[in-house]
Amino acid sequence: MPFDLLRRPLIRASRNLPGGHPSRPVSPWPPHLRGPLPGARCPGPRPTRSRSPGNGTSRATGDVLVVLVSSSLSDRDQSLFLSTDEGATFQKQLIPFSVETLIFHPKEEDKVLAYSKESTLYVSSDLGKKWTLLRERVTKDHVFWAVSGVDTDPDLVHMETQDLGGGFRYVTCQIHNCSDKTLTALFPGRIDHSSLTVQDDYIFFKATATNRTKYYVSYRRNEFVLMKLPKYALPQDLQIISTDESQVFVAVQEWHQTDTYNLYQSDTRGVHYSLVLEDVRSSRRAEDSVLIDILEVRGVKGVFLANQKTNGKVVTLITYNKGRDWDRLRPPSTDMNGKPTNCDGTTSHHLHLRWADNPYDVGTWRPCPCSGPGNLGSQLVEYKEEMYITSDCGHTWRQVFEEEHHVLYLDHGGVIAAIKDTSIPLKILKFSVDEGLTWSTHNFTSTSVFVDGLLSEPGDETLVMTVFGHISFRSDWELVKVDFRPSFSRQCGEEDYGSWHLSDLKGDRCIMGQQRSFRKRKPTSWCVKGKSFTSALEARVCRCRESDFLCDYGFERSPSSGSDANKCFANFWFNPLSPPDDCVLGQTYTSSLGYRKVVSNVCEGGVDPRQSPAPLQCPLTPPRGLRVSIRGDAVAVRPGEDVLFVVRQEQGDVLTTKYQVDLGDGFKAVYVNLTSTEEPIRHRYESPGVYRVSVRAENVAGHDEAVLFVQVNSPLQALHLEVLPVVGLNQEVNLTAVLLPLNPNLTVFYWWIGHSLQPLLSLENSVTTRFADTGDVRVTVQAACGNSVLQDSKVVRVLDQFQVVPLRFSTDLDVHNPNTPEWREDVGLVVTRLLSKETSVPEELLVTVVKPGLPTVADLNVLLPPPGPARKRNLTSDKVSPEAAGPRFSLHRQGFGGLVPRVWWRKAGSGCQRLGRCGGCRRLAGTGFLWG
Repeated sequence: MPFDLLRRPLIRASRNLPGGHPSRPVSPWPPHLRGPLPGARCPGPRPTRSRSPGNGTSRATGDVLVVLVSSSLSDRDQSLFLSTDEGATFQKQLIPFSVETLIFHPKEEDKVLAYSKESTLYVSSDLGKKWTLLRERVTKDHVFWAVSGVDTDPDLVHMETQDLGGGFRYVTCQIHNCSDKTLTALFPGRIDHSSLTVQDDYIFFKATATNRTKYYVSYRRNEFVLMKLPKYALPQDLQIISTDESQVFVAVQEWHQTDTYNLYQSDTRGVHYSLVLEDVRSSRRAEDSVLIDILEVRGVKGVFLANQKTNGKVVTLITYNKGRDWDRLRPPSTDMNGKPTNCDGTTSHHLHLRWADNPYDVGTWRPCPCSGPGNLGSQLVEYKEEMYITSDCGHTWRQVFEEEHHVLYLDHGGVIAAIKDTSIPLKILKFSVDEGLTWSTHNFTSTSVFVDGLLSEPGDETLVMTVFGHISFRSDWELVKVDFRPSFSRQCGEEDYGSWHLSDLKGDRCIMGQQRSFRKRKPTSWCVKGKSFTSALEARVCRCRESDFLCDYGFERSPSSGSDANKCFANFWFNPLSPPDDCVLGQTYTSSLGYRKVVSNVCEGGVDPRQSPAPLQCPLTPPRGLRVSIRGDAVAVRPGEDVLFVVRQEQGDVLTTKYQVDLGDGFKAVYVNLTSTEEPIRHRYESPGVYRVSVRAENVAGHDEAVLFVQVNSPLQALHLEVLPVVGLNQEVNLTAVLLPLNPNLTVFYWWIGHSLQPLLSLENSVTTRFADTGDVRVTVQAACGNSVLQDSKVVRVLDQFQVVPLRFSTDLDVHNPNTPEWREDVGLVVTRLLSKETSVPEELLVTVVKPGLPTVADLNVLLPPPGPARKRNLTSDKVSPEAAGPRFSLHRQGFGGLVPRVWWRKAGSGCQRLGRCGGCRRLAGTGFLWG
């Protein structure tokens, strides 16, 4: 959020529930500083609460340490405000730069990263007392602290940075030693902007080259490998949904989808992906962020909710086994007033699976209870936002409100607070201590406020919440602390709890390979669950069944509903008997029968459809998918520039393969282990030209070949468009682009004529055209050679009447003619100016065009004067004697090496005559200019 929101006072009032003592004013988790929202419907990494603040901007530990960043009208600098007494007092620390985001260390509370508005990253090891510059040109929201248990160094920082060439790279460094020399690039190439994600055991990014986007993953900091989706998924976009329990869920927008995504889940390494649900609804919000209607229920593994959109209708589905099976939500039998809903077989329950439009609202889905807005019917209706709650992980639902509310769970769900989501001011909140069965009201403020949202202290056990809003749209913020702690006199004991058993909608209690029961506070017990509360009560392992397995990579479940309904069949593009890509001669592999166990499913014994034949020996395979490219994905380079050729091989044995390399300029060599080491071949081309680079990979099983054409050219220096400034209607006109240096067969010319947006393309530097209408027409040409592009533009005057007088110069001028467009233009302007002076013809009616080449000749274009008063003249008898005409003009030392060249005009049917010595010449009508 913009930091100017912080110009408003942070604290206004504080109230507590009836029966409690007044509490001190507290600064809550301000909305502009909070971490990402919890929940699973997110376009990228799974959001986390700021109590584990890997990417938060506020933090509380131990004695509730509060960190704020402020920028007010009275303070020129931003500041950190720290409190260790719940906001009663603050310590202010100035920040010497403009902070946009704070990123706290997940384990060590004194260490924090600060991202500035100048894309610079700073680090502090003493909670902001001293700051050190870490890196410049860092991508916002793509900076990550080390992950505990995965990264060996807790002070390591993962980040996406921009290099000097404008590309983006994934690098890491240690906060106490982060220089160019110590910077580590774990991936050799460039990555796409804003694509780096470090989450749990995994690192993700995407890289686009030659119009192909590839998605990479690293599991527990091993090497990066391609994420393998079904061959013809052809993703337009890919979003990380969850990385819990050593498995990745991704949403993929495939080539044919516009407002839906398909949901895939991976193996443990995050490499191979299988489809679990098609057509999940999505929507786009500000800044091109994507919201996908998928929600993971925290605390009970394997449970997800999703909104599926088919044929324009949206329905809500739930799975209890990580997407292996999906069912519609069951509608409640009665509404909030106890009246029957009378739902038939076509009616089900649907949820919006989103938080309120206000992004500050905080909530979390937990097994008991959780709630959300929705409706009953055959599909989800956007304008219906009745509030429903479940206390048994989605098995049954109850309506609690007729309108959408901001909802906050406190004390592990033991207290539920709710405020209506409305545009009118409020001063009443509702709360329940029996999982929404009954509700009480409380005046949280004496003055009604427009409520923006609810916030809680970090930790599921907290009983402190904050209501924040404003009295009017121009007023300061109103933040009201509501403390439920004084309302509870004791801690819960075992006698205050009952139990409930998790089951799916069919009543099956074996979920993810085990039967589980959970502790649940009795509705009549008025006590605090506290920090030590755990909901899990008992678990018993089940025997494995078919429902504990899903289709493996390359397989899909049969669409039939008969005996083959649960069977997996290989896709047409997948051969299950083929050895894996990393199968090395001398090793063994097993072919998949189409099934794999759901990750984190703990069932034992029973059915195991994965059983496969005896291990197979990895055969010697021929090289396949051989590619040669230039690092950086360029195909045009400059003479003398270092070129790094990279050779990659997708399939086939590499240890016994030899690689014959021909770089096209006489360099030839034979390599071994070329693709396994990925060491580039460094080379320089000294002369411009097109070079054919070929690599042939060969072993006893077969061969493959890759070819790359490299353009070596100097950058374009100058481009000049030559075109007649005056042309006749429908006259064939030549357009010529004069280019320096000349790059034959390497330059593409783009021609725009008039207002057309579609250019003409040519490999030659000239084209011919005709103009069908009179008037001024702009002609533009672009010359593109490699990465070098130049442009020039001229205006052509198209007339239906004008005269052309051929001219030529004395031969003395040829010696000093460099034959360049600029020289010809300058000489033409001089001739026009002197002709106008000598003949009293306005310059705008004379256009001299000096032609390329030798001898030096020109055409004088004489335009008709604009319409005006005419005088009666006898053109045939209007003559000028040689004596009256006299010498018309000469070029006196006009920069031509001190020479005085003479200008001649040519008379039809006669030899050349010197202009100014033309007895019998005729005067051009209405001008006084002599022509023959």
